[in-house]
Amino acid sequence: MDRYLITGFSGFVGKHFLEHLETLQNPVSVLGIDIVPPDFGLDRLHHVQCDFMKMDLLDREGIEKIIIQFEPKYILHLASFSSVAFSWQNPVKSFQNNTNIFLNVLQTVHSINSGVRILSVGSSEEYGDLRGENKLFHEDDALHPVSPYAVARVSQEMLSRVFAKGYGLDIVMTRSFNHIGPGQKEIFVIASFAKRLVEMKRTGAKSPKLITGDISLIRDFVDVRDVVRAYDGLLKKGIKGEIYNICSGIGYALRELVELMASILDMEVITETDERLIRPNDNKVIIGSNEKIRRDIGWMPEIPLRHSLEDVINFWKRQ
Repeated sequence: MDRYLITGFSGFVGKHFLEHLETLQNPVSVLGIDIVPPDFGLDRLHHVQCDFMKMDLLDREGIEKIIIQFEPKYILHLASFSSVAFSWQNPVKSFQNNTNIFLNVLQTVHSINSGVRILSVGSSEEYGDLRGENKLFHEDDALHPVSPYAVARVSQEMLSRVFAKGYGLDIVMTRSFNHIGPGQKEIFVIASFAKRLVEMKRTGAKSPKLITGDISLIRDFVDVRDVVRAYDGLLKKGIKGEIYNICSGIGYALRELVELMASILDMEVITETDERLIRPNDNKVIIGSNEKIRRDIGWMPEIPLRHSLEDVINFWKRQ
């Protein structure tokens, strides 16, 4: 039976990864760890044997005890402060936490000589802006991080390379592009837009106005259910020491997504920019190439963007 240790288990991606494993209908064992318990039930699972343990990854001795006792085959490292906006407000906390918790995991795996495979989840924010003649980001492009969050993710990736090459740890790395789907917290842009649009539709506002940051930004969005398929595929078939973009290869301006969600809700909305919501030095365009992950493990995104947005909207309608 495959054994998965999932850090940052209680979040948006952890829930969907668990649901992905359940749909495969193969018996697996999962131990989720997080600083807060999950708000989703574990008793509804039939094929996944799942337990949860509350733990802070800054507790090095606690991590070591868990890995020795559970003996995972795979570690999916999701734990992080994953908001770029949060990192601008709390740069020291964001950098120290995101770097040190991952370093604790690596050092523990090295010290106990575990053969576990680790998936280090990074971010498209590592790239910075598209430069020169580039149309898409590729894994061998230079990195130009422009936020505290992005710098922490680059540091995590560099630590992965050091431990993979220097100590022989079995690590695969991702640069995951913006993912969306039902259940995402409203601190993230698409969930925030969807929630407010649903509320305006529900209350019947006569002249609905959506206050936004810079909605000219162009991003590459992937449904979280496609993302977790990629994570599981990379754990099983990714090449040791390699980095993989997880992306669609298509960019959309945030303004386009606001218009599409308004269309789905059959409403018209006015947008107004609030300068206070614009982050310093934000990347204008982030679009990735998924050529490498398609070649190495055969992954492609399957869920259309409109379907993802419909599911996000329906999630907020149910709240």
